[in-house]
Amino acid sequence: MLPAPITAWFDRRGWSVRRHQREMLAAAADGVHALLVAPTGSGKTLAGFLPSLAALAEAPHDGLHTLYVSPLKALAVDVQRNLLTPIAEMGLDIAVETRTGDTPSDRKKRQRERPPQILLTTPESLALLLSYPDSAGMIAGVKSLIVDEIHALGTTKRGDQLSLAMSRLQALSPGMRRVGLSATIADPEAWAGWLAPDADAGIVRIVHGDPGAEPVIEVLIPEDRIPWAGHNGRWAARAVMQRIAGARLTIVFVNTRAVAELVFRDLWAENDDSLPIGIHHGSLSPEARRKVEAAMASGRLRAIVATSSLDLGIDWGDVDLVIQMGAPKGASRLIQRTGRANHRLDAPSRAIVVPGNRFEYLESVAAQDAVRDGELDADAFRAGGVDVLAQHVVACAAAAPFHADTLFAEVRSAASYAGLTRAEFDRTLEFVATGGYSLKAYERFARLKLDGDGRWRLTHPKLAAQHRLNSGTIVEAVQMNIVFGNRRGGRRFGQVEEWFGGQLRVGDSFMFAGQVLEVTGFEGPDIYVRLGRGDPKVPTYVGGRMPLSTNLAARVRGLFNAPERWAEMPGDVREWLEIQARRSRLPGHDDLLVETFEESGRWYMVAYGFAGRNAHQTLGMLLTQRMAKAGLGPLGFVGTDYVVAVWSLERVRHPAPLFSPDVFEDELADWLAASPFLRRAFREVAIIGGLIDRQLPGTHKTGKQMSVSSDLIYDTLCRHEPGHLLLTAAWTDARTKLTDIERLAGLLDLAQRKLVLVELDRVSPLAVPVLLEVGRESVPGAADSQLLIEAEALAAVAMGA
Repeated sequence: MLPAPITAWFDRRGWSVRRHQREMLAAAADGVHALLVAPTGSGKTLAGFLPSLAALAEAPHDGLHTLYVSPLKALAVDVQRNLLTPIAEMGLDIAVETRTGDTPSDRKKRQRERPPQILLTTPESLALLLSYPDSAGMIAGVKSLIVDEIHALGTTKRGDQLSLAMSRLQALSPGMRRVGLSATIADPEAWAGWLAPDADAGIVRIVHGDPGAEPVIEVLIPEDRIPWAGHNGRWAARAVMQRIAGARLTIVFVNTRAVAELVFRDLWAENDDSLPIGIHHGSLSPEARRKVEAAMASGRLRAIVATSSLDLGIDWGDVDLVIQMGAPKGASRLIQRTGRANHRLDAPSRAIVVPGNRFEYLESVAAQDAVRDGELDADAFRAGGVDVLAQHVVACAAAAPFHADTLFAEVRSAASYAGLTRAEFDRTLEFVATGGYSLKAYERFARLKLDGDGRWRLTHPKLAAQHRLNSGTIVEAVQMNIVFGNRRGGRRFGQVEEWFGGQLRVGDSFMFAGQVLEVTGFEGPDIYVRLGRGDPKVPTYVGGRMPLSTNLAARVRGLFNAPERWAEMPGDVREWLEIQARRSRLPGHDDLLVETFEESGRWYMVAYGFAGRNAHQTLGMLLTQRMAKAGLGPLGFVGTDYVVAVWSLERVRHPAPLFSPDVFEDELADWLAASPFLRRAFREVAIIGGLIDRQLPGTHKTGKQMSVSSDLIYDTLCRHEPGHLLLTAAWTDARTKLTDIERLAGLLDLAQRKLVLVELDRVSPLAVPVLLEVGRESVPGAADSQLLIEAEALAAVAMGA
């Protein structure tokens, strides 16, 4: 199946083509779409590219032959480097280039005029490419589209954007083959449907790779103890540094950018041998990231603290150990991250999980069990967002005028929009053309018009450039630039969220990129800094708290009900469970345990739902509202991944009515309307849908300006057009993304079937961790509880005789 130069390259390396690589070559020879599910280190990416390399070796192609899409800019760069070496060694004349947000504009222009044979890009850059009038000629000859790490895209708005882009590519190059690659897919049939034209899974050939060596995953327990509270494993910094010292190169994964900075500082404080360690996350500038990546690849680092910016397919340096700080929240994520160590099929990947507290210890053991059993987390597919569709409509118009019937058929061929009705499409088209009924009087919202041939075109050519400035589905908190130096010769160092930067004053210090920085001045969106001293004010980055997966939640419940497993646990965890079983009871496999008790003059109700933080936070809102109506005097609530706790002036004697699913939808609607959630969700869909510009040519929009614009439009639509397309989209997003409504509804149903109430005379051992978080949420208008509970004192009450 392979031409001589490629066969000779395999022979020189002493390699043979693996079975799944041969099957991918066969799929290409048969001209069918393919989805490869193979473990990390199995040559998955090479398997995706081999058909293209073989085709180009046998018949040189003038123009773009293969498009490769990755979720990360860094992954595209990594793949380019790993492709160029074998191509050179094979003696093939194949040009490979990247096209991401970091690519200079002159190179992007040249790529449209003289494209390489292989172009590596991201969903955002691909969508932008398709908005240019000359993109049709560039795409017409494309033979293959490779989507790497497909699992990281399909269930998100980035996946909606890519799904629409794939339908456009297929329309421009009907013979194009689609190829998907992943190591962590639980349901290949469902993903084949997402990859396929017209969502037809039957036309996608699913190829499975052979299993590799079983990963070795350890739960770190320094001094045989696990703390009561905490979330990121920082308490074990010295033990983690010792493991780093014993490895060649370690990636220390954390779940948020804020924690990355904190963990880096903690590790540096314990770095007695001054080992070179780095930090890598999305807020760092491209230059700073590239510097760290180069140091990692060349072996100049011993460890790197990273977020998800490095957990997908990156193969830099001789990584032999992965450390996960805090519970992984899902088995698939743990497998993905573990696979970064010993990136080979025949060598086991090594990982260490550092739990942040006792619940996280059980979660880490559950994840360990799930990986051993090969159980991956299921993916929840969703219908494509109308805000993303609206953005795509503008992109299509920027490329060329279109007929509505033609575009509708094309959009319906995208899996994310396979269920879109013509009425929904026409409503979206009308929104793009006028802004909607309430906004059609404003010329700035009119982006499309019909021409004499019945085609939709942009109302003004400048809208194409405006679209390209604001395109994308990732709406992050507004950023301010960190500039090292002075106004004349400063060097951009990275970015922080505007809400944080706006609180800083000259002379303040904060932690960024592993260094203490002192603010020296401000100018527009720029914060000027110099190196600072002493302890900083630590920045907190938005987002990143990942909810506990449903599979792991069930496994954690299972550990509560498996006393035969307790002997293998640390002594303090075993004692915690044993005393809980004696004092109260343990959560069952399929019940809702509710405990009530008095502590420090307040009555507490703790419900062990294991439904994830978002669902529990929403449940806390629901419970406090209902308790207020019942005259129980709720004072506040706090939710974690495992439990929700509510504290009040009166004891809850009959909790069942508080967990009733009746009129829940109405209560949720009232709460969302009065909360910032719906406004935040509207701001996001308004930006994605093009109602609000993030920036104009030569103009930087502040977060405050965008928020004011968003709030004005939101209030106008609520008063005059409550059924507006984007209000409906915001409501859908708020329900699913911010409140996890499906898991909450399941929890309420469980409460109706099997709620178990235990009335106690003191705090239970299982309730101690959540009580240590009390005070983070409060009921609006109520007295905020300022309970400062010392962990050991509270534990003494719970665990004492």
